[in-house]
Amino acid sequence: MLMKEASSNIELSKGTEHIVTEVIAYLADSVVSKKILSKVTGSITASAMDVGTKIEEKNSHFDNYIQIIDGSAELTIDVKKYNLTKGQGIIIPANSSYIFNANKQFKMLSTIIKSGYED
Repeated sequence: MLMKEASSNIELSKGTEHIVTEVIAYLADSVVSKKILSKVTGSITASAMDVGTKIEEKNSHFDNYIQIIDGSAELTIDVKKYNLTKGQGIIIPANSSYIFNANKQFKMLSTIIKSGYED
């Protein structure tokens, strides 16, 4: 299956209410991402993954908090597999490899905090 990735670096307007699950929409055979907030010290990103898509192995130098806001996701951190459902969250530790696999459609929030690593 050909997978497409679409992303928007335009942040949400500050002081404007929104429904987080409606910030992004599913797109057939695609992974869609939208920056909610992005600063030098970290970022919050909403992503939607269509069934059958996969985010290949990645590694972050920073802790990454993931919260599933719709559907369910399969996440592998290093060699341990997790099945997360709506409302569940997990911290991907800094310098760990991770893979997302969409056996079903899901949406998630990713919060990366870059401060505190100066030590």
